[in-house]
Amino acid sequence: MNIVVVGPGALGCLLAAFLAEAGQEVLLLDHRPDRAELINRQGLMVEGISGEHRVRAPVSVSPEEGAGAELVLVCVKAYNTASAIEPLVPILGPQTRVLTLQNGLGNVETLSTACGPERVWGGVTAQGATVLGPGHIRHAGAGETLIGAVSGSDQETSLTDVAAVFNQAGLPTRVEPMVDSLIWSKLIINVGINPLTAITRLRNGQLLDHPGTQWVMEQAVREAVAVAQAQGVKLIYPDPLARVKEVARATAGNIASMLQDVRAQRQTEIEQINGAIAALGRRLGLPTPVNETLTNLVRTIQDSYSAGV
Repeated sequence: MNIVVVGPGALGCLLAAFLAEAGQEVLLLDHRPDRAELINRQGLMVEGISGEHRVRAPVSVSPEEGAGAELVLVCVKAYNTASAIEPLVPILGPQTRVLTLQNGLGNVETLSTACGPERVWGGVTAQGATVLGPGHIRHAGAGETLIGAVSGSDQETSLTDVAAVFNQAGLPTRVEPMVDSLIWSKLIINVGINPLTAITRLRNGQLLDHPGTQWVMEQAVREAVAVAQAQGVKLIYPDPLARVKEVARATAGNIASMLQDVRAQRQTEIEQINGAIAALGRRLGLPTPVNETLTNLVRTIQDSYSAGV
């Protein structure tokens, strides 16, 4: 399968490496020529739970090289979705599908506006990775990937084909028809884990070692579940809070993506995660004080990068 992976971050490099190693035709798109050149020289390097791999996959800064792609995997930060997909739209063929495995709310809507909802698939993955350097990642957590069509007009067959490609590459994947449920269920996990790691600098599992962080996690998740329910979203987990804690335990040693961003003094996805819950809560008239507080604390951390604290 001809696959374009947009974004050479932790998840993009992980997926590109696994798919290329399995024999798929993979192109990794980057917006930084220096990084693209470095990765082309050294290859993609993966270490961690899946062993050590060095995989060759071409990296380009030219979207035109993605012409003919059957699948575009969008793996950039949520706040970069619009700018990342815009240059690709002219080269999308009639059969090209665009799959987001990103965190947060709004990515499906942004991609649907740019590409047309009939092209867009949504999904979530429990695969976890940490960037160690350009094109160099630690595979820190493994789990299932779930994908589904947005418009419903598609293409069960092509979804199944993509799931088969992922499975053959060692990425356990299945088709799930309720895309909104997938995205919201992953969002609620991120709501409970990501901002707390960014604020406390703790790893995922350590959040459960302290009564204070457990309490904040519980309140943030309960608020998010109430917002989801008010919007008629059916979550895929019968007990969302138990699922958040289960994920924290299963990924105990992981450095969450938001903590990785804070350590590197990058913009985080707080607005698309807890900020999105707070904004929807205001719109629906539902109180979300814990999510509001977490959002403002992470914003303050970002705003204070220049102060060197």
